[in-house]
Amino acid sequence: MPDTPDRRLYFLLQRAAHRLRVDADRRCLAAADITTAQLGALYAIRAAPGATQQELARTLVQRESAVTALVGRLVGAGLVARRPHPDQHRAVRLELTGGGAEALHRVQPEVDRFNAELRRMLGEEGFDRTSEALRLLAEGPGRAPGTPVRQAVHEAGEPEHTSGEGSG
Repeated sequence: MPDTPDRRLYFLLQRAAHRLRVDADRRCLAAADITTAQLGALYAIRAAPGATQQELARTLVQRESAVTALVGRLVGAGLVARRPHPDQHRAVRLELTGGGAEALHRVQPEVDRFNAELRRMLGEEGFDRTSEALRLLAEGPGRAPGTPVRQAVHEAGEPEHTSGEGSG
């Protein structure tokens, strides 16, 4: 009986995500002493300086409690600063510190190497097709164009990720 390729997409995605996350975490920790979850938060804060924790949670598609813990670790490591929000007395604005910017600078060559290895493995066309397919899957089936991912997850009744350290 001939071997047939495994077509259990969810299982394959889980296995690939785990392997890639473990490898990427190892590389990020060695380069800048940050995890991929922390890297994702730093990228998001750099892209939207002054964002609130609630906004960061939406961007990362995480529960606010998980993001609160993640931000606490980033603040404790000196990578992110909390600043008073000018309009919302209970909210804080998040900004990269010099240490956070330096961590992003130190990790970038490793991120570039990681992506280059994936490009070599998949080929340029395969890398582009995979990126597009993963983007579509992240948006979710049946999601109206322009609907934020977090809203689509909520409307679908799907559980959100609860671990601030598990996504990258």
